[in-house]
Amino acid sequence: MVSTKKIQMVDLKGQYLKIKEEVDAGIQEVINSTAFINGPAVKQFQSEFESYRGVKHGIPCANGTDALQIAMMAMGLKPGDEVITASFTYVATAEVIGLLGLTPVLVDVHPDTFAIDLAAVERNITPKTKAVVPVHLFGQCAQMEELMTLAKKHNLYVIEDVAQAIGADYTFKNGSTAKAGTIGHIGCTSFFPSKNLGCYGDGGAMYTNDDELAKKMRMIAHHGQSVQYVHDVLGVNSRLDTIQAAVLRVKLKHLDDYAAARNKVAAYYDKAFSGHPKITVPVRAGSSTHVFHQYTLRLSGGADRNRLREQLSEKGIPSMVYYPIPLHMQKAFSSDRYKQGDFPVTEKLCASVLSLPMHTELDEETLAFITQSVLELI
Repeated sequence: MVSTKKIQMVDLKGQYLKIKEEVDAGIQEVINSTAFINGPAVKQFQSEFESYRGVKHGIPCANGTDALQIAMMAMGLKPGDEVITASFTYVATAEVIGLLGLTPVLVDVHPDTFAIDLAAVERNITPKTKAVVPVHLFGQCAQMEELMTLAKKHNLYVIEDVAQAIGADYTFKNGSTAKAGTIGHIGCTSFFPSKNLGCYGDGGAMYTNDDELAKKMRMIAHHGQSVQYVHDVLGVNSRLDTIQAAVLRVKLKHLDDYAAARNKVAAYYDKAFSGHPKITVPVRAGSSTHVFHQYTLRLSGGADRNRLREQLSEKGIPSMVYYPIPLHMQKAFSSDRYKQGDFPVTEKLCASVLSLPMHTELDEETLAFITQSVLELI
């Protein structure tokens, strides 16, 4: 059995072709205006993004890594302060902690949702702990209600890493809801092209309901100035390109439809793999919707992940491992604080997870080919 079409992990071209007229018009408008830096599209996207998120302040920036760094700078964290985050995540989450001279404190994750383990967070809180960065990994929220209670108890900041969960909704125990990233003190996201809300280059944003934090983040992102040539704090140069803002304005209108399409793909995968002795499908957190930035299986029962990936590749089916090495085992984060075996859930996940193609353009013919191939080969 061979696929008749090229299968992508993320089909950006197919998605673009469906919105080509809108995107092309938005880009051409920027070019016609020559307002390439902080042009009208940036302010328009900011306003529309704030409205969609239900948040007071959205501050666009150059990328998701900058968003995390600027958020921590705005909180006034000092060298030696400890910031807790998960070991099972992309490096950027912990990278900025180290770059600012702060101390990254890595902890394990929940085996079902892959979100930060709250018990592990609490065990690692010390007098030096100033903030926690939960990562809404693969498309659903961490246990934010409980985490905010814990943060309040210990007077900690919470910075939500929402790069993979834009559009997800969190439900509190009283039935009220909030968008991912609007629950902590600051939410940070990336608009990298492969993200659920992705531009055609680099981009990112911070958002908050705190007026003072918003003011500081705007200043820091703009060379530390609130008035031109008056620099009150040390800042950085991090802005969202106007052309990227024009693209994001178009794609934001389709974001909920994109989430629905991804959930349809996930449901197909779930049905195909349900009950297989060597496959565990993604677990949905009861308190969060899932927007499926990734569809990630856990393999067990002696399944050979590397061999499976090779065989799938031979059939034209891409797959990825997010993430093969936990942060606590990376040379960049080596520390006497950690050793192999300290994070059993994270280490097991790194050895067993496998992400299949997930995007808005997958049709049933392609999904049938992918699922049948996995079932034949595993």
